[in-house]
Parts: sequence; C-alpha cells; structure tokens
Amino acid sequence: MEGWRLKHASVPNIEGEKEEVRTSTSGTNLKRLLEDLGLHQFYRDKLSLSKILEINEKTINDEPPKCKSDLKWHFLKKLMMVNVTARKIKSVSMSNQDDKLEPDELNFDDLLASPNKGDSVNPLDIITALFLCSDGFVQQELALKMSMCQFSVPLLLPNCDTQQCTLMLWAMRDIVKKYRPSDLSESKGFIEERIVLSELPFVSFVRLGECSLSKSEILNKLLSNSQQHHDTFVHHDMESGDIQRRISNGLTEMTWYLPCGNKNMDIFSEPVAIANLRGDIASFETQFSFLCQTSAAVFVFIDQLDSECQLLTNKNHKAQIFLVGNEQSKTFRVDFVKKLATSLALTKNNILIKTKQTNDADFVIKLRKRVSDVINNPQSKMSVEQMADVAHELGITVDEGFSKCKTGKMKADEITAEIKDILKYKKDQLQLQGQIWKELTCLEKEEFRLRKVGSENIENYKCKLQRDRKELRKKQNAYGMSRAMTSFISAISSPLRERCYFLKWMQINLDNLSRIKFSGLRELYKEKCRDFENKEEIKKIDQQLSSSSLGVEHFFREMGQIYEASLYLPETDPSRQQLQHLPKLCAQLLLDGFPLELVDGDASNIPLRWVSDVLSQLNDLVSPKNKIRVVTVLRVQGTGKSTLLNTMFGVQFAVSSGRCTRGAFMLLIKVNEDFKKVLNCDFVMIIDTEGLKSPELAQLDNSHEHDNELATLVVGLSDITIINIAMENSTEMKDILQIVVHAFLRMKAVGKKPQCQFVHQNVSDVSAHEKNLRDRKLLLEQLNEMTQAAAKMEKKEKYKSFTDVMEYNPDTGNCYIPGLWNGNPPMAPVNAGYSETVYELKKNIIQQLGKCRSPSNNIIQQLGKYESTSNNILEFREWITSLWNAVKHENFIFSFRNSLVADAYMRLCTEYNQWEWEFKKEIVEK
Repeated sequence: MEGWRLKHASVPNIEGEKEEVRTSTSGTNLKRLLEDLGLHQFYRDKLSLSKILEINEKTINDEPPKCKSDLKWHFLKKLMMVNVTARKIKSVSMSNQDDKLEPDELNFDDLLASPNKGDSVNPLDIITALFLCSDGFVQQELALKMSMCQFSVPLLLPNCDTQQCTLMLWAMRDIVKKYRPSDLSESKGFIEERIVLSELPFVSFVRLGECSLSKSEILNKLLSNSQQHHDTFVHHDMESGDIQRRISNGLTEMTWYLPCGNKNMDIFSEPVAIANLRGDIASFETQFSFLCQTSAAVFVFIDQLDSECQLLTNKNHKAQIFLVGNEQSKTFRVDFVKKLATSLALTKNNILIKTKQTNDADFVIKLRKRVSDVINNPQSKMSVEQMADVAHELGITVDEGFSKCKTGKMKADEITAEIKDILKYKKDQLQLQGQIWKELTCLEKEEFRLRKVGSENIENYKCKLQRDRKELRKKQNAYGMSRAMTSFISAISSPLRERCYFLKWMQINLDNLSRIKFSGLRELYKEKCRDFENKEEIKKIDQQLSSSSLGVEHFFREMGQIYEASLYLPETDPSRQQLQHLPKLCAQLLLDGFPLELVDGDASNIPLRWVSDVLSQLNDLVSPKNKIRVVTVLRVQGTGKSTLLNTMFGVQFAVSSGRCTRGAFMLLIKVNEDFKKVLNCDFVMIIDTEGLKSPELAQLDNSHEHDNELATLVVGLSDITIINIAMENSTEMKDILQIVVHAFLRMKAVGKKPQCQFVHQNVSDVSAHEKNLRDRKLLLEQLNEMTQAAAKMEKKEKYKSFTDVMEYNPDTGNCYIPGLWNGNPPMAPVNAGYSETVYELKKNIIQQLGKCRSPSNNIIQQLGKYESTSNNILEFREWITSLWNAVKHENFIFSFRNSLVADAYMRLCTEYNQWEWEFKKEIVEK
C-alpha cells in the first residue's frame, strides 16, 4: 500500500496494565489498525482541519458508530465540540451484545463467557492513530480540545512503524492556561501563559515489569479532589479501556495540575506537570531516559524485579527515583525492594508500599504527600520547550523540526522581534490604520449624513469632503510600505504550508507579547487604583489598555489600507500594480480557513473596496460552486466571547489577547459535496462580532452609534442570527435589537428577513424552557411594542409585530445553555451538558439553513445581474455594499440607546418646536 514503509523485525512483547500478552509485528499492527479505522489514506497525505470541520451528513447525525471505521469520526465529532464523553467509543455491535440473549433463557455459559471485543478499539489507540495521521494544525486543535476536556495530551508520540517517537511541542503550542499559585491568593492575582513556556516541576509515573496496581487509575484519583472525580487518563475500568492496546504502548501522556488559590479546594498549592508512560520501561528505554532527564521525580510502579536492574541505577538520571509497590500482589518481594533501595541509596520517603491494611483513599493521600514534597522543593523545573534539547540528545524527533515550520517561525520572529513597545510599533509600522483611517471614516459618513453642512451649499460641501478624503489617501500613500508590512506580505506570499505556519507563529508571538504587556498594565492599574488622587494616571493606563491590542488582524487591516490607498494612484503607477495580487492572496487565505476582518471596530468602518475585491477573487477561485449561507453571532461583551462559535463549528477566530479588539470577522466553512443539496450552498460563512456594550468604550460619545451600526449590518447580512445573551445583560441586547429593527424600517434597501435564534447562557435547569415561557412571552411582547413604536415614528404602521421584520418563533427560537465549566477552573473540564446543548443548537441551525429562502434584495433585483434563486458570493458582496451604504446614510437612529429614547427625543423636539412657535407668536403679537 502506497505510503507504507513497514519494518518487519519483531518487537519485544509489551505487557500493559491488566492486558493480555500477544506477539505481533508492530508495523503490521499499525497498518491493520489504520485500515480498520479507515485512516490508512491519511498516513502519508495527512488529515487537514478543513476536512474535519466541513459540514456533512454526519454533522447532524446522532447514530452511534456501526463499525470500527466510524469510531474515529465519532471521536473527532465529539472532541471538536469539547465533549468529555468523546473517549466513550463503542460500535453498535458491541453495545447490543446483551440484547442477543433471549429474555426467558437462562444460560450460565453465556453469562460467564467473555464478551467479544473485536469490534472495539482502545481509546489510546484511536488517539495515537489520529495524531499519526493528522497535520500539525489538526494536532494542535486536538491537543487544545483534549486539554479543555482535562484529558491528558500526547507528550511523546510513538510510531511503531518506524520505531521512533516524537516530542509533541508544536501540538501543545496553542494551550494557554490561567492559574493562581499560593503566593497570589491574597492579591487575587493570576498567571496566564502558554503552557509549553511554563517552567514547572515535572513529575513522571512509569512501571517496570508486571504491575498489579492500575497506575492510570491511581493518577486519576491523585488529581481529583473529593468533590469531583475526573478521568484525566484512560484506565482499565473505563469504557473500552480494557481492550488490548495495539499501537499506543510507548505513548507518554502529559497533563497539568494548576491551583485556583483556594487552600480548601487545591490538591497542590503550586502548579505541577504530570507525565504517564504507557507500557513497560524495559521496552521503552528511550522514553524512560527522556523522563529521567527532564523530571524532578520519577515514580516507578513495581511488583517483582531484579535487584540489579540497570535501568534504575543509570548514573545519568537527574530525577529522584521513588518506588511504588503493592504488598497485596502475589509476586511482591520485600527483599527485592530492600536490595534495590540500598543500591539506589533511597530513603524511607522514596519508597511507598500499599499494604494489606491500606485502602485506595489512604494510599492516594500518601502518594499526594510525596508529590507535594517534590513540588515544594523541586530539584529542577523545566518547560516543554526546554525539553526539546533533551529530545535531540536522545535521538527523539521534535514535531517543530521540519523546514516549513522552522521557516515560518524564522519569518515571524523577524517581524515580532522588533516589537519593544506595542503602541510605538503600531504608530511606526502600521501607520495607515491609525488616526488617518479614523478621519477617513468620519469623512465617509459625513458625505452621506451631512451633519455639519450648516448654511454652506451642499454640493460645495460634498466636493470639499471628497477633496479632504483624497488628501488623506495621498498622505497614506506618502508613507510608503513599512519594513514590517513588506516582510509580512512577502511571508504570506509563500507556498500554502509555509504560509500557514508563518501566520500561526505570528499569532503565537503576538499573543505572548500582548499577554506580557497587559499583565504589566493590569498590575500598574491595580496599584494606581489604591490611590484615588491618581485619576489622570488611571485614565492614561486605561487608554493604554484599550490601545495595546496587537494581533495578526492588525497586519491584515494595514494590508487592506495599503491596497485601498493604492487605488488613488494612477493605474500605470508601479506601486499600484505591485499590490494588485493582494485581494487574491487574501481570498485564498479565506478559502484556507483564515478569518477576514469585515468591520474594523476601532474605526467603525468597512474598507469596502478591499472587502469587495477580496470577495470577487474568492468568487473566481470557487466558481461555479459559490453559493453561501450566512450565520452571524451577536453578543454583548462578557457572554461567552467566541466560545460558543468555537464549540459549535470547531473554528478559532484569530483575535488578539486584549480587552478592546472590536469589529466583525468572517470565516468560511466548506460543505461536503453530498450535503450541498440539503443546504443548497457550497459554503457556510460565519460572521463573528466582538462583544457589544463594552464597558471600557461606554464613555465614548459614539459607542451607541458603533454598536448599533455593527449590529444592523451583521443582522442584515445573515440568514440566521444567533443572539447570545446572559440574563444579567438581556436588557442591553434588547436595546440593540430595538435599534436594528428600527433601522430596518428606515432603510429602504433592506428587503431581507433574517431568522433570529436567542441563546440564553448559564441556564442549566431542566425546567428552564417551561419555566421561562412567561419570560419568552414577555420578551416577544416587548419586541412587538418597540416594533410598533418604531413603525409609528417611521409612518409604517403596517408593521405590527417583531416577526414582521425578523423571523422568530418563541417556542423554537430559544436555546438555554448551561455553564461552560463543570467545577472550579482551572482544573474543571468543559461541562458535558454545555457541549450537548450547543450540538443540539448546531443541528437546529443547520436544519434551518436548509429551509432558508434567498433574500429579496431590491437593489440587486433592479440590477438584474444575478439569479434570485440562489445566494452567491457576488450577491453577498453587493449586499454588503448596499447595506453599508444604507447604514452610512442613516443620520438619526443609531445615536440613540434604544427606540424608547429616540421616541422621547422626537417628542421633546415636537414639544420644543411648539414652545418656540408660541414664544415667537407672543413676541410678534406684542
């Protein structure tokens, strides 16, 4: 079979915890397992993220796996939705074995017979197979989701085909953890960092020879507090955990215990990294050597061994050795342990024996005490990144070691190494998106709204605004392209894989820089807040917090401004011609799954020409398969951020670390060929808006205007709008919805009737839907009242209810989602109820998308250029242009908090006019 390079040399027998000993050729094992799982075609041509995330029939199919080849998709589907039940994988044939018995038949032979486990696979084998058959970006996503579920993640990944193992440094790069060690408990501070960079005490658990204690089960108890048990590691008594491992022996898994700062809840007061090696260290000497050179301590589980064991007496080992034995085992020999302890010069504290009088709970307490001693007095601390040097010395490959990843890193480092001060860097290197872009935005809107025309001739005033706009574009062109942007554009012009690695490294580097910057500013802010006289300094720090955000999206934003400014140059100008390829480049990135900024939230504007040209190029790339459906998420800040979207569709919107990245981003998800007829589209476009009603922006004069413009635009663009609210800020979302509906009534160009789906966060009660019937009824009544009020103001009394403007069903249009975490972070896994409810919401949305009717855009229909039966990318482009122009024309409603305030203002104006007229009349008469 193509892509296979199997080694047929026999491998020593591997004896796992409570598993049978079987002799087989490991390479053949890998080949057969991948064929069983249907992964053999991905062994060479790796599984990509777009393949996993595409929408197909299985996306909304709840049928359990019928055969082994279904197990991988079942696992992936659940894991991508961060479902903690993902490792519970059994095929239908195994689940239904008990049903084969006749109900009235009593046959003791059948009752005592061992079940046939041939149709199932050990979860560790599936995890190992998927990591072996996935590209680096899938591996990152798998590791991130597993970490959120509080599953252990692969540290050393074995490949029994090549007899090699790989350090999974790149795979863990995306995992960011927050925790509070004991010294920050009083100040309520916290540490937030990328886990591969955290220097922590590293404690490893291995076994030598046969072992009657289940090491993984003991570890799960070690890491679980008394309130809640969680299976971090797969063990024998889990579902399919007793299936013989075929390819995952030699797998070294890693997890972390991170404290929350509450001594009554924390098992360990300081953070610690834990490793667990699968299989006998006698068969995996390389992995064991690696652990002994990187760990502060290695706990060796033993029952019977040779006192002259060279593995444990190796002088190169840097770790403390602890022996863990079980007196209840028939093969346990105290004299062997004594001899070994003497040869290793171990103390009493380095030996832990589970006696006949010790139960599991007491044994775990003793083990915790030993681990605590190591954590509190570590001989060494090491980050995963530092472990790469040890791996190289031992001949272990590192997943970041190949050329495309290293080249991408080198190019990203060249750009980010120059960033010393984020504010200064943005001013020097990203000049076009600063004050000039904001002034251009004001001029564009003033051209439409003419708020400051006064007594001046309107045509003259418009010409003046256009001249000012051209002058600002001329000023932008005078800057030229900065060194950083030259390097950035050159890097994203690289071949696909290298470009992807470059962008990921850019995101990682920029997030790390922003995290350090924000941490320092937060500490300074906290310090200044203690002195109430420092109001000016506090205000200055607050502004820095709002302006210090820097992410990949800022570089793309600058690229868009460079392109738009170049359009004001003559067509023959070399500078303009050199930039003509940028829209196609960005369209390709959009097709590859990268998000594109639609609305710049900092300037509250759309670079229309840039976005239009990117979408035109995208249409050229995918035609004729260019039909799209649009799903939008609208949220008030603090209602789950992008977690809902990331859980629902598995996407990761690339927004930077920081408080104030605003606007809207669009991202494409492919629809599988077989499912296109169901959805009547080739792609689903997801538009994610950053949190509205941001507290730090509330003091700005145009905050209402920005939020209302953004909400009106994205709701108008969507086929389905998910309105994500928490009970504590539902009023603010109702305010925004009032403005959206009011704007729809005012804007003649809007001929679309988007569907509306309310998502209520942090509601876990099973009776929520029934109990909130009255609240839903009240919400609809309020929405109807404000629609009528807006219709009356706009003299469009035919609109009597909210559902005349937006499609909304109070019974099916509400979803109640429980809290995200099951327990107390940072050690809490994602709540299974959260994942399952979001999955039900996803199914509902996909089903609704299949029923969507195309928009009746009056402008597009008048142009007569496009089919009215489908919604394609060019139509979407025209729709953005017409809708945004309509928003810019709006001169009144967006500046109000809600329709009631607008109505009150109108009434006041009417009354004031009446008073003024009466006053003038009185003066004339006298």
